[in-house]
Amino acid sequence: MIKATNVTKRYSQKLALDAINLSIPKGSVYGLLGPNGAGKTSFIRIMNQITAPDEGQVYFGDRALQPRDIARIGYLPEERGLYKKMKVGEQVLYLARLKGLSTAEAKLRAKKWFERLEMADFWEKKVEDLSKGMAQKVQFVTTVLHEPELLIFDEPFTGFDPINTNLIKREILRLSKEGATVIFSTHRMESVEEICDHIGLINNGQVMVEGPLLDIRKRYQNGTYSFVVKEAVEQWGDGTLLQESKHHTGHSYTVKFERYPGAVVGELAAKGTLVAFEEVLPSVQDIFIEIVENGAKLVPHE
Repeated sequence: MIKATNVTKRYSQKLALDAINLSIPKGSVYGLLGPNGAGKTSFIRIMNQITAPDEGQVYFGDRALQPRDIARIGYLPEERGLYKKMKVGEQVLYLARLKGLSTAEAKLRAKKWFERLEMADFWEKKVEDLSKGMAQKVQFVTTVLHEPELLIFDEPFTGFDPINTNLIKREILRLSKEGATVIFSTHRMESVEEICDHIGLINNGQVMVEGPLLDIRKRYQNGTYSFVVKEAVEQWGDGTLLQESKHHTGHSYTVKFERYPGAVVGELAAKGTLVAFEEVLPSVQDIFIEIVENGAKLVPHE
């Protein structure tokens, strides 16, 4: 869907993007990650044609990104841009008309979205009378109303309580299942794990890691396993005990090993005490910190 090849962007002496290459599959929910100042916003601005790359190219589908593609993109920026004195309904219709919808079609779609997001009573209110979270819902609707092929959400959950955060997460996943490609930029790593299937992590203007989220988590696996057993375990061979807890059905342990703990698993199974056993993959947050602090792990050659 979106492919960046050798995209470079400079601001005076600052190299914001250093010949980056990214591939965002059609229909994916793609987490664009990185610390502050990494280059994420520079890339988002290029995709929205707010700025242009100094070198390289961005492709939308099978051809280079063009000005007319703006109509195929929905962008929710981190810095919101609603007109505070306008009534909500008037503003939604105005922004929809700018995206090419007729007033009648925009009103029909908006009413459906307002009902879906439990905001039907917002229509006649002014933006300045809404809470931050409620205004965020309005901006979300203006982003998706014209049914764009590509949706770009920059910190979309700012201002939301947990209930509305989950509501918007469900809508993002639904839009993806219906065919939209979603680029999702956030510092909330738990949200990345919940809704993203691909990620790309940028640091200092360079792509440090990119690909399917599960594959990346497996690449950074570190020999950590969880065990649920009926009876307490005192020794774990050459493993290092990281965490333990006791519950009404037995005991749970998290243990780190240098190699696959086949002997330990076999011993517990032979005793009849092993209830469950699985590898614990590192979280996105753990991977994020590891890459930013120590650099990306090289992919072994086949």
